[in-house]
Amino acid sequence: MKTSLELRLGWIGLGSMGIGLTKNLQKYISADSLTPLHYTNRTLSRGDSLKELGAVPCNTIGELAQCCDIVFSSISDDSILFSLVESFIASGNVAGKILVDTSTVHPDTSRLVNVKLSELGAKYIAAPVFGASPAANAGTVLFAVAGSDAAVSTVLPLLNAMSRKVLRTGEEPRKALLLKTTSNFLMAGLMELVAEAHVLGEKTGLGTTAVEELLQENFGPVIYNDSIRMTTGVYAPPKGVEPWSAVGLAIKDVKHGIDLAKQSDVNLPMGLLALDHLEQASAWGDKNDRDLDSTSIYGVVREEAGLDFETETVKDNCIKHKRSGN
Repeated sequence: MKTSLELRLGWIGLGSMGIGLTKNLQKYISADSLTPLHYTNRTLSRGDSLKELGAVPCNTIGELAQCCDIVFSSISDDSILFSLVESFIASGNVAGKILVDTSTVHPDTSRLVNVKLSELGAKYIAAPVFGASPAANAGTVLFAVAGSDAAVSTVLPLLNAMSRKVLRTGEEPRKALLLKTTSNFLMAGLMELVAEAHVLGEKTGLGTTAVEELLQENFGPVIYNDSIRMTTGVYAPPKGVEPWSAVGLAIKDVKHGIDLAKQSDVNLPMGLLALDHLEQASAWGDKNDRDLDSTSIYGVVREEAGLDFETETVKDNCIKHKRSGN
């Protein structure tokens, strides 16, 4: 069997995560002057910076599928994945091809996709990615990976090139999504706690600086990173600025966790609280024509405590962005 570097590689979806991941992948394969990565996206110009690195654009999923042996995907929700798979299948004979989906979808969706592709002789690997867009750009994300051992072994060097670690969760694709869904629930709960800690610090007069230093020194990099996104204003970017991790995706992800909990007769009160705050934040963003980050839970917790949704830092960021002419 050919190694991953002898196979033709393709990528579908260049959102905030996909664009960073693909750049690292293209740099990896071009280092040895190998066949360049092919890519496609709903807005093809989104990949112009990737093209400059040597990658090759394709106009359609079908075109890409027929010229590639391994196809990665990075899309926003389950319905798009189903549509992608239909286009992948309609492209022609897919036997022997490997589809590696890095998206966060419902575990049941991954099971259905696996069955459909297996019937046609193709391999499906669930490889949901952990981290926001800066981590994708830096190549420091995590992957949870599940699929046949042979297929996973083939793509493992490619996943390693885009990440700091790959977590194997077995051969059943839904297991990788179960781990990712659990992680999303944890992240939403941590964001809720960090937001409440900062608001408590501000309302009591302690201040957010002291709280953030405590989080950095005593609670680890994940919580500290959430804190930075809140205190630097990343949680509510200026109009037209893309968030690190969109609030709408967080809502989708937490809903998956709550649905799984119901199926297993488990109560997730923290998940329900986080979902409520995420939905309130999304409504604020819609009302103000702003694309908010998943950490915008902070703005809702602020409002519940009688503070403005936007901190002074957020307001200053918006003024500076407007003055810059963007």
